[in-house]
Amino acid sequence: MFNLLCMDLRRLFKSRSFYAVLAITAVMLMLTTVMARSLSDPETLSAMAEQGAEVDESDRMMGEYLRSMPPLELMHEALGSGFLLVMTGIGMTLFVYGDFSSGFIKNICCIHPRRRDYVLSKIALAGVYSGITTAFSVLLMLLFPVLIRMYPAPGSPLEVLRYALTMWPPHWAFALMALALVLLTRSSTLGIILSLVAGSGLTALLLGTMGRLLHLPPFERWFLAVMVKGIYTPETGITSMGIILACAAVWAVIYGAGGLLSMEKRDI
Repeated sequence: MFNLLCMDLRRLFKSRSFYAVLAITAVMLMLTTVMARSLSDPETLSAMAEQGAEVDESDRMMGEYLRSMPPLELMHEALGSGFLLVMTGIGMTLFVYGDFSSGFIKNICCIHPRRRDYVLSKIALAGVYSGITTAFSVLLMLLFPVLIRMYPAPGSPLEVLRYALTMWPPHWAFALMALALVLLTRSSTLGIILSLVAGSGLTALLLGTMGRLLHLPPFERWFLAVMVKGIYTPETGITSMGIILACAAVWAVIYGAGGLLSMEKRDI
């Protein structure tokens, strides 16, 4: 398994899709930060009003709210929206699907008949992939506000580190969902579509709506998109790490087991 993981890491750092995901992530976070900076600047709002744009009291209240927002809260507004889940899921889908489109998996499984090693190496790779994207995004959200002078200094290093470590497990579990879908369907299209739908929170919203109509318990709160969004709130800080690890571990087992079963029961 370790040798397979090393091979995957070498292929990952040579993969164009990996750098494309990081580049898109950087551009989107930069645009988010610039937009927040523009909305929080009273001079910008005044200039917009002078040019005929409709600027009401709610816009000025939003600007005041953004100016008083701590750096960690701004970071979570960007990363906890589900955007990072989507990028992680799509990136993992594209990379793992390349094993089938290139014939890599056939060569590997001829050399290593135990397909379990392949699945376990991919589970570890999902952890590395999600860890890189999470750390990269956190660093960008520390850097961009300082560059555009939105905040004079980032938050406490320990708080930021704790936040990054808290965000990593659910994103790892989400990457495993993409892994299981690719192993089951042998298609990148379904993985990309479901990453968009699930990462944006649409599946949780639909389940929550149906649950309220049928008077069912709120199962949607255990969805990864909902869990990520609720990791940090200004009133309570970061959610208990134990809850996050437990939820992410359950989903990791579900997704990992599904991928393992699909590898054992279907021919490559």
